[in-house]
Amino acid sequence: MPYFRFASLTALVVAIFASAQSQPSDQTTIMASAQKSAVRALNFRQGEVSSLTRVHGDFTPEGWKDFMKHMEGFLDQNGAPTFNSSFVPSKDPVFLDSRDGVVHFRILGTLTQSQNQSRTTYRAAIEVYALRDLLIQGGSAIKIQHLEQITCSGASTVCQ
Repeated sequence: MPYFRFASLTALVVAIFASAQSQPSDQTTIMASAQKSAVRALNFRQGEVSSLTRVHGDFTPEGWKDFMKHMEGFLDQNGAPTFNSSFVPSKDPVFLDSRDGVVHFRILGTLTQSQNQSRTTYRAAIEVYALRDLLIQGGSAIKIQHLEQITCSGASTVCQ
């Protein structure tokens, strides 16, 4: 009988460990959700307020304020972007660190911006700080706390 208990306990521990291993970590979940939001935030159309503001709810209040501050000078009197923007990721996101529930990662890709007949394409990266908002939807909402666009030129190592 002692062998049966030990074998059952071992099987239970192995089953729990295997189950835990197959579940994505919270860090992975936060990165996956925030990546979608960050990419959507950089994909908007000239003259269309809704193409920019549709991601407002994916940011913390401070994160949205910072993002919109970056857009100052590039919005018309109605708050619509004065240019088109398109970001296409080129690789999976790169985890950088995690502190106090905030996950910091980088998304590498190509950023294309155009206005009327002018068009420029950059190698770029998006630095994202994201967290699980424990006060909203039972803690299931992922929010961007900070999003920063980085354009890379020459031998820049940020976009490699």
